[in-house]
Amino acid sequence: MKLFMQLIIAAVFIFGSAFTYAVDPTNIYPKVKLETSMGVIVVELDRVKAPITVDNFLEYVVKGEYNNTIFHRIIEDFIVQGGGYDKKFTAKELGKNIFNESGNGLKNEEGTIAMAKENRPHTANRQFFFNLSDNTNLDPGRNWGYAVFGAIVEGEEVLEAIAKVPTDYNEAMAWNDVPVKPVMLIRATLLPAD
Repeated sequence: MKLFMQLIIAAVFIFGSAFTYAVDPTNIYPKVKLETSMGVIVVELDRVKAPITVDNFLEYVVKGEYNNTIFHRIIEDFIVQGGGYDKKFTAKELGKNIFNESGNGLKNEEGTIAMAKENRPHTANRQFFFNLSDNTNLDPGRNWGYAVFGAIVEGEEVLEAIAKVPTDYNEAMAWNDVPVKPVMLIRATLLPAD
């Protein structure tokens, strides 16, 4: 536990003053409120099992980087992905890639939140996704998986509604599974510790 707290304090120091003042390094299960255009979702994050991933996510939250972004990829019974683009599909500024914590024991089960990444293992950055079912194929095995770092504690019905919005191929971006009408993440807020 002592080493864990030293890692948290080091991460807080590295991420800078805005992060330092807004995030309590002793809160190991912080909650974040996600106000979407379809309702509110609250997630509880797990700093014990995913300290690097949680602190990375919280840095974006505290700096307001997720505000007014879209959920750009929605596949019913699979995932809802967002955090990387605004309403005009302009890519948001990226921070540094982080270490892949997919081997932390948390599984890509229904209702969990995980980090999106490229094919290479340590390429997670700012995009995240919600698992809409038990996606065991995203867990680590012989290959790196996708790092789960928390779970929904309020607003499961909101995520279910988002999962059912009509999607289509977006010619401008050359992407499948893009919502026909944008689903917005209006604001992400770190909630006070219990």
